Amino acid sequence: MSPRTAEHMTWHQSYDAVDGVMVHPSDGEAWKHFNSVHPHFSAESRNVRLGLCTDEFNSFGSFAAPYSCWLVILTVYNLSSGMCMRSKFMFLSMVIPGPSSPVWNIGVCLRPLIDELAQLWSSGALTYDISRKQNFLMRAALMWTINDFPAYGMLSGWSTHGKLACLYYMENKKAFTLTNRGKASFFLLSPSFLAT
Repeated sequence: MSPRTAEHMTWHQSYDAVDGVMVHPSDGEAWKHFNSVHPHFSAESRNVRLGLCTDEFNSFGSFAAPYSCWLVILTVYNLSSGMCMRSKFMFLSMVIPGPSSPVWNIGVCLRPLIDELAQLWSSGALTYDISRKQNFLMRAALMWTINDFPAYGMLSGWSTHGKLACLYYMENKKAFTLTNRGKASFFLLSPSFLAT
């Protein structure tokens, strides 16, 4: 990493947020909550916060061909919003090819990445910071996964079909099956019910 890029890895700490305006994930409640729960991690501003993005595409350009590729990309959220979404700061960690989507076997493909992220979280890695010209123990945290609903179901192991498709509301909705087509449908219960 160049000295100039290494300096930007602590951008999130010196960034002056505007109250009520969310420009970067560091403005959000999840980031602040993570800092309060893990103060040892957040004390070192060079520790890396990551997002895992995944999606399927057909490499032949036509969905008629029975083939599927899943990309798994890591995004570094230490950088500013103008930098972290640039392709040169997104890391393609794997491509999962196959005749169809990996469905429940995606965990097998992700195992090496999960093991490496677990090691970076628990014990870290000795890293040289070229901008400060010093070694430090760098740790990493996977903060978010960014994906569409089918990929969300595969990554979480939660069924995104049927009566319990919505992980957020779960039992706070009334699920029923349509008579003619047998399709699972649901609607939310009243907001007054959710408050109780």
